[in-house]
Amino acid sequence: MAKKQEEQQISKIKSASQLSGRQKAAVLLMTMDVDTAAQILKNLEISEVEQLSVEITNFKDLSQDIIEEVIEEFYQLISASNYLVEGGIEYAQVLLEKTYGLDRAKEIMEKIRVLTTVKGFTVLKKTDPQQLANFLAKEHPQTIALILSHLMPEQSAEVLAEFSHELRGDTIMRIATLGKVSPQIVSEVENVVDQIAEGTMSQDLTSTGGYQLVANILNKSNTANAKSMLELIEEQDEEMALEIKRKMFLFEDIVQIDDRGIQRVLRDVDTRDLVLALKIADEKVKQKIYKNMSERAATVVQEELEFMGPVKLKEVEAAQMKIVDTIKLLEEQEEIVIGGKGGEDVFI
Repeated sequence: MAKKQEEQQISKIKSASQLSGRQKAAVLLMTMDVDTAAQILKNLEISEVEQLSVEITNFKDLSQDIIEEVIEEFYQLISASNYLVEGGIEYAQVLLEKTYGLDRAKEIMEKIRVLTTVKGFTVLKKTDPQQLANFLAKEHPQTIALILSHLMPEQSAEVLAEFSHELRGDTIMRIATLGKVSPQIVSEVENVVDQIAEGTMSQDLTSTGGYQLVANILNKSNTANAKSMLELIEEQDEEMALEIKRKMFLFEDIVQIDDRGIQRVLRDVDTRDLVLALKIADEKVKQKIYKNMSERAATVVQEELEFMGPVKLKEVEAAQMKIVDTIKLLEEQEEIVIGGKGGEDVFI
């Protein structure tokens, strides 16, 4: 179903500008012979190969015009890189302006600058979290937030765990509210990344971060640190904290709760909300719920689902959200435990 929706979205694409960087990379690979593409894939991380493979399988009936746009953009970037190596940034800027005009030249140079910085982030991803935390601790929290937003959530969580309580809270708030980033901050980030890369061992840098990234980081943090950071966010913005909590746990994640926890959750859930929430739920979720209900109660829910007529999607999502809120509340009260958290809790 998800794959079909993805294919439908791709079929609506009319220009290469609507493609993500990963999708453009997939298009380029599709235009190469198998041996050449294989050589390129050998130099990528396995997770990157998997992501590109998914993009390739989603492409069907992509127009020749879009393919040519992607190839042309790639050629322009390669040309700009060569100009940069030959005569520096000013030389590259002049040649690009003469070749493509002022506006297009600026756009290409910006992409080159971003790609150069992304290479630095690749180095950071291989840096020890404690060592990285030591380097970042002296930087401005906004700079730290932007850098952490480009790392894997697991690594970001480990780095945050090394910070002081105050710096940790300030940084996580800034990650949550990252939007458009000023050129001055981007420049500072580039300098910090270069310093760390040299001393120890975009993606589009103008729009990153957000609630989902914070949720991912907190999911990979141990319970104590996650709770502490959420409380700091809540003190400053209750609504933001609520949205992050919701994104930390999706309705489908119910399968991560043990049977005793499911039974505790069901005691606080209205039957009507449960039926609505299960309307579009995965079969694994349904079975997890049914097996933790009495046979009679499970039958009632199944019958209501069977005879339920069409309902608005927003009603189903609202019902799921109510149950998610209940789950998060019970977790905060330590009445249930959700599997998949980062770090280890000590049981005695």
